[in-house]
Amino acid sequence: MFLRYLKSVFHHARYFPLWSALTVFRWRAFDLRSRALGTTFGIVIRWFPLARRRFLREAKRIFPDMNRYERIILGQNMGRNMGRTLFEIYHQAEFQTFHQKFKISGPGLAAIKEANSAGKGAIIVSGHFGQWESIRAVLKMHGLESGAVYKPHKNRHYERRMRAGIEEGGNPILATGHVGTRALVRHLRDGGIISILLDEKFAEGVRIPFLGIDALTSLSAAQLALKYDLPMIPAYGTRADDKNEFHVEFESPIPHTDSITMTRIFNDSLSKKIMSKPEQWYWMLKRWDGA
Repeated sequence: MFLRYLKSVFHHARYFPLWSALTVFRWRAFDLRSRALGTTFGIVIRWFPLARRRFLREAKRIFPDMNRYERIILGQNMGRNMGRTLFEIYHQAEFQTFHQKFKISGPGLAAIKEANSAGKGAIIVSGHFGQWESIRAVLKMHGLESGAVYKPHKNRHYERRMRAGIEEGGNPILATGHVGTRALVRHLRDGGIISILLDEKFAEGVRIPFLGIDALTSLSAAQLALKYDLPMIPAYGTRADDKNEFHVEFESPIPHTDSITMTRIFNDSLSKKIMSKPEQWYWMLKRWDGA
C-alpha cells in the first residue's frame, strides 16, 4: 500500500510541470498555446542537465563534427517542435479542424484509397518526426480512419491524457504486445488501416542501419504487409518552419520483397527526412542503445 502511494506521488510530481504549462496557457488561441508549450520544452532541453546530456549524447553519434553549441541549439529547436507536437496531440480534436494547415502530396494516399475501395487494409509507417498525427488527420479529411499502434506510458496521468488525444485521431488504438498484435491482425484482415511508428528500439528486432548506424528494428510492419498482401506506405507530417502548417507526404508503397529489405527502405526514407530537418525528430528515444 505504501509503495503504491509513493508511486502515485512520484507520477503526480513527474506530470505536474506539464500539467502546469498546459493550464497556464489554456486561455490563449490554439497557435499561441502551441508555441508557448514549444518554448517551454525548448528551455527544458537546453538548460536542464539531464535532458541536455541525453540529447547531446544521441546527436553526437550522428553529427560528430558539429560543435557543442550547434548541438545545443539543435536540441533547443527539437524541444520546441516536440512541445508543439505534444500539445497538438493532447488537443487533437481541435487540431484536426484546421484543414487549411495540411498541404498534401505524394502517390501513397491514392494507394491507400485504392486498397480501401478493394476492401483491403493498409499499413502506414512513420516515425517520431514532425507532427506524425497530421497523417491520420489528413486521412480523416478524406473519409478514411486509421488506427494506431501505441506503447502505453508508465505514468498513469500522462498515459490517460495522451491516449485520449491519440484516440481522437482514429481507432482502434492498439497497445504493443501479444494482445495488441492479435487485434492488429484482425483489424488488417477486416480491411482496416493502421499507422505504426517504426523508429523506436525493438529488443527482439534486427540490426538495420538507421541514420548510418545499426539499430534494433522491428520487422513486424513488413511481415504483415507481405503475409496479407497489403501496401506498406511511408508517410510524414513535416512542420513548415515555425508555423502550425504541415506538409503531409504519402510516399509510394514500398515494393514487396522481403521483410528486411522493405524495413531497410523505410529506415533509409525516414533517415533522409531527419537529415533534412534534424530538429523535427525526437532524439530522446535511445534509438541505438544495445544495438
